[in-house]
Amino acid sequence: MNETIRELLKKHAGLQVDVDAIDGGADLYAAGLSSFASVQLMLAIEEHFDVEFPDSMLNRKSFQSVDAIIRTVTAITEDRKVA
Repeated sequence: MNETIRELLKKHAGLQVDVDAIDGGADLYAAGLSSFASVQLMLAIEEHFDVEFPDSMLNRKSFQSVDAIIRTVTAITEDRKVA
């Protein structure tokens, strides 16, 4: 999932830094992720993983870092398995 998230970041986040060089816990907003780009990223993630972000996860914290995005997508997919 890490590689997939990084590929989606490359395509949709508009970061001015090399996504592959970013530490998993690094702040993506500090690296240049804008609010608009985070929405584009969210839509790309939803399409790629065939998930829908619940309102409770539509916040800055969910997209703060690569690790945070992975945790968020994992939580959504796990919740879907249970339901």
